[in-house]
Amino acid sequence: MTASPFIAHNGFALPAQGLGTYGFRGEAGALAVRSGIETGYRLIDSAFNYENEGAVGWGVSGAAVDRAELIVTTKLAGRHHERAKALDAIEESRFRLGVDAIDLLLIHWPNPGRDHYVEAWGALIDARERGLVRQIGVSNFLPEHLERIEDATGVRPVVNQIELHPRFPQTEAVEYHRKHGIVTEAWSPLGRAGDILDDPVIVDVAQAHGISAAQAVLAWHASRGVVAIPKAATPEHQALNLIASGVPLTPDEVAAITALGVPDGRLFGADPRTHEEL
Repeated sequence: MTASPFIAHNGFALPAQGLGTYGFRGEAGALAVRSGIETGYRLIDSAFNYENEGAVGWGVSGAAVDRAELIVTTKLAGRHHERAKALDAIEESRFRLGVDAIDLLLIHWPNPGRDHYVEAWGALIDARERGLVRQIGVSNFLPEHLERIEDATGVRPVVNQIELHPRFPQTEAVEYHRKHGIVTEAWSPLGRAGDILDDPVIVDVAQAHGISAAQAVLAWHASRGVVAIPKAATPEHQALNLIASGVPLTPDEVAAITALGVPDGRLFGADPRTHEEL
């Protein structure tokens, strides 16, 4: 059982959970993608900088699932923000993935110090109009970045993928996205499965529902209306993660896990106001 899909402002629907592919490379990575799809994932998340678009595309093409059911995501690297470079990179991503069109394309980071992200957003709009991509969004954007690209182009992203886990619950960002019809996606949704999974609050929630601590965190994301994108390589692990999105937590349980956040709970201090990802 999985939770209902989350709907963006233009009617675009995303599953309640996607499959992260960071670190999936070569044949093993391709097989992990294929097994994830055949286990039930319909949203697959990659990036130009993950250097695995070929493996992801192979896994997609080899899966015994209708391609039309899948949402294949990739991300534009920071070194490709200028318009001409962006369009070339988008076409390269499409060829590497082996798809007629990329289902969802995101700008990976705003890189505000270089200040080309508005130009990059314009390139994504062009790519969508040319049929190279179907839907466009961003990753690691703050409200100030979101407002600037919409003011400049009149186009609002359907998705913002951000770091989000119990130590960094991003309450204000989630509410901002909800208010503006932008779906929140969470990268590193388990906080890289560190000691957070041993926290008594999460352990108590897990025991109350007869699930694991990791499943409790994924259920927390779904209960908040956030698309979690955990990485799982085996069919067994993938199936357990998918089950979690269909476990409804009570408002008190959601609030208790959210309260585990700390002032700066980022995993490696990558603040979108200053971080440069090329």
